[in-house]
Amino acid sequence: MKAKGLSINISVIGMYILVVLRIIIGWHFLYEGLVKVTNPVWSAAGYLEQSNWIFAGFFHWIAASPGVLAVVDFINIWGQILIGLGLFLGLFTRISAFSGVAMLLLYYLAIPPFIGSMASGVEGNYMIIDKNLIEAVTLIIIGLLPTGLFLGLDKIFQDIIFRKRQARKILSHDELAEQKTEPVAEDIPATPTSRREILKHLATLPVLGLFGLAYLKRKKWESAEEQNLVDIVSGASIVKMDFPGLDELKGKLPYGKIKDTQFSKLILGGNLLNGYAHSRDLIYVSHLIRAYHTKERIFKTLMLAEKCGINLLITDPVIAQLINEYWDRRYGKIQFASDCVGLVYSDTVKAKPPQDWFDYIKMAIDKGASACYIQGETADYYFGQGDLKNVEKAMQIIRDAKIPAGIGAHHIETIKKAVENGFVPDFWMKTLHHHDYWSAKAETWHDNMYDFTPPETISYMKTLEQPWIAFKVMAAGSILPEDAFRYAWENGADFVCAGMYDFQMVADVNIALDILNDPDLQRERPWRA
Repeated sequence: MKAKGLSINISVIGMYILVVLRIIIGWHFLYEGLVKVTNPVWSAAGYLEQSNWIFAGFFHWIAASPGVLAVVDFINIWGQILIGLGLFLGLFTRISAFSGVAMLLLYYLAIPPFIGSMASGVEGNYMIIDKNLIEAVTLIIIGLLPTGLFLGLDKIFQDIIFRKRQARKILSHDELAEQKTEPVAEDIPATPTSRREILKHLATLPVLGLFGLAYLKRKKWESAEEQNLVDIVSGASIVKMDFPGLDELKGKLPYGKIKDTQFSKLILGGNLLNGYAHSRDLIYVSHLIRAYHTKERIFKTLMLAEKCGINLLITDPVIAQLINEYWDRRYGKIQFASDCVGLVYSDTVKAKPPQDWFDYIKMAIDKGASACYIQGETADYYFGQGDLKNVEKAMQIIRDAKIPAGIGAHHIETIKKAVENGFVPDFWMKTLHHHDYWSAKAETWHDNMYDFTPPETISYMKTLEQPWIAFKVMAAGSILPEDAFRYAWENGADFVCAGMYDFQMVADVNIALDILNDPDLQRERPWRA
């Protein structure tokens, strides 16, 4: 008898252990699903793109197919949430467990923990066995044993179904049918689950409540928008980052029209997003911002810009594919204007072969550019060389696409030569900033100055009737936005293009709003947009 009692106790203890494992894995699934559903730019694409085993081609195809990827993302998010809840509550336990197994095995097949096949960013150092495989094996055991009947909602649902079946038997009894009477309550068997048993099978609900409190505390009761704005704690330093959130946005940015298209008065510059920084002799900075601006971070930045009222990004066609993916995933509708670079940056800067340059412009148009302009240094080069035919052809390609066509410049002489030679673009892109910062006093140019003669720029641009987008207004981080934006708008610019990190966005937009709404804004040139 003792041996038999001992075996019963051991089996009961084993079931309790399996229930605990079921809840722990359910906690993990539910948390992963909630993190994804509250992150509007989460996608499985990054994980799938790193697949490098026998099914890599299939997973890469999913990542490259927006429609299929949207379905996979939906299944991932809601599959994890529903599986997590099922395991947590012991509800449809077998279905939940084996659905979890299928999902985990797909993760395992995408990036298996084999030597030489692990993707970057995957935590841990594994050899064949990883957490996905461990959880999958555990869920197989949980799925094969009735843990939901031992402790979970499965038992309550089973008893409800049993009660209904018994009721149907009574209702179908021949005598009742002949008498056309309803069965009395005494005729229906009572549920075999007592009140105490019901409470036992609801025992995981308090744990689910604890999970909810822990999750809300983790999120600090903040909205998803603010979570996307900036990380609350910055790495190992544990320094609180004090940047304004979207709830502190002061208003809506005004818009101006170039040709037939409306653009926000403050425009997002794309250099930081594609990893290019004017950082003087700080050679690590470009690598740093490339590391910061992952695909997900770029998407968050674009979403935040749109929420702040910015509707235009100025960038080169290199990042256009990413913008197309941003549109395909329906994260937003931000427009982009392409700077049509016609130079090869090597030891000696030189012009691209004309046909390559024209193909580059066509690529930007094919990717959906809302406007294109001849990039500043490119225009400086071609007008400096007197090579007007290539500029004319480039402008014609843009005009044929029926989008605004512009000319950019770092040197005011380039703008003058364009006007003298009869070029009438839909807009101008011209650098503008003062020289009241310390590195501007250097005797030679060291990637520290972009408008070489500000008074001449201001004087000449005042005479032009086309809209003017001022760029490099902060001299690549040398001038505060409060000073830079005011200087640009007071001295004739119709739009300001500024590179901004995500955590600077709300503050910079508020600065722009304060300046544009200032009744004392000193401006002589009429608004041309």
